[in-house]
Amino acid sequence: MSAAVLVRTPVVRWLGVVAVTLGIFSIVTVEILPIGLLTPIGQDFGLSPGRTGWLMTAPGLVAAVAAPVVTVTTGRVDRRAMLGLLMVVLAGADVLAAVAHVYWLELVSRVLVGLVIGGFWSIGAGLAGRLVPEHQVGRATAVIFSAVPLGSVLGVPAGTWLGELGGWRLPFVVLGGLSLLVLMALVVFVPPLPAEQVTRPAVLWEVLRLKQTQLGLVATCLIVVAHFGTYTYVTPFLREVTGVRPELVSILLLAYGVAGLMGNAVAGLTVDRWLRLTFGGAACLLALATLLLPLAGRTTLGAAGLLVAWGLAYGAVPVCSMTWFAAAAPHAREAATVLFTSSFQATLSAGALVGGLLLDRTTVSVVMVAGGLTALLMVGVLALESVTQNTGDGRDVASRL
Repeated sequence: MSAAVLVRTPVVRWLGVVAVTLGIFSIVTVEILPIGLLTPIGQDFGLSPGRTGWLMTAPGLVAAVAAPVVTVTTGRVDRRAMLGLLMVVLAGADVLAAVAHVYWLELVSRVLVGLVIGGFWSIGAGLAGRLVPEHQVGRATAVIFSAVPLGSVLGVPAGTWLGELGGWRLPFVVLGGLSLLVLMALVVFVPPLPAEQVTRPAVLWEVLRLKQTQLGLVATCLIVVAHFGTYTYVTPFLREVTGVRPELVSILLLAYGVAGLMGNAVAGLTVDRWLRLTFGGAACLLALATLLLPLAGRTTLGAAGLLVAWGLAYGAVPVCSMTWFAAAAPHAREAATVLFTSSFQATLSAGALVGGLLLDRTTVSVVMVAGGLTALLMVGVLALESVTQNTGDGRDVASRL
């Protein structure tokens, strides 16, 4: 039975939200999965950790471009049809990643993942208002964004465990199957969604010119570079500096992910009233964790405690960033989502690349310190801006401090 003939009962509406959430979960998981498998992938292809980190760089670069391009060029296409098509592409990318026996094919699969990220995030992240009644939109949005920490809580640790059990290619096979299941759920539970507001380049430019959008871009870029410039290489740190056995890496990543889910929940409760404070607090905690890792992370217990703090911090980041963009441009939600997706993915890619280059020339401990200093720079930017009087387009955001 198709979604077109299903009665739109409350249960069916929420199953549509779940379908979109599972789609983002599968995307987030496959995007960051190489973090947990970085060492075995690099060993298989005979690459350094920095070169292997390109698997994190490629999708982010593509997604940054794909977010505005896909959204604008397909602006009049039914949104459910676009989401379904993108899940087919994701399934193909997963299969290619699993069977590739040369590194350049692995990179091609990551390029396809980036295309899906840019399109699916830009469309799906803002669909809550079309799936549930208005008074449930906030809750539905929180459910959709819970896919981000869930990717860390369930996806990466489970994928790392499967990789240790059956080889690093096995998790990609499983994720390919999940993508096809998500496709079926989208077809059944999400109704046809004809385009309502076509996002044109002029609209994107208008939103980009807003002062609070620009500040949100700077804050997002700094904190995401700080996070992915370090977290991409957390597995080499745990193995080389902490001396953790390979089978314990997935457990530590699970602890990080559980903390991330908690951070997401806490941010959901505080972000509406204290946006700057929540965002800046998360950056401070992230800086503390990464700066202390080279000193206190040399034991398993110390590393575990700092990873929990790190997870709490980063769990709040996507919620804060997306809320900032949405508050800066409430009249153009899809355009705000596009800018959020594009900036987030571009800086994710840049962070992984810069961290890899630094790692190949120094040590993984230096990478952690550099990331912590970058997070502190983001705190400084928000602190400096908050002492000035916000006027005009920034009033909505300013009122949330």
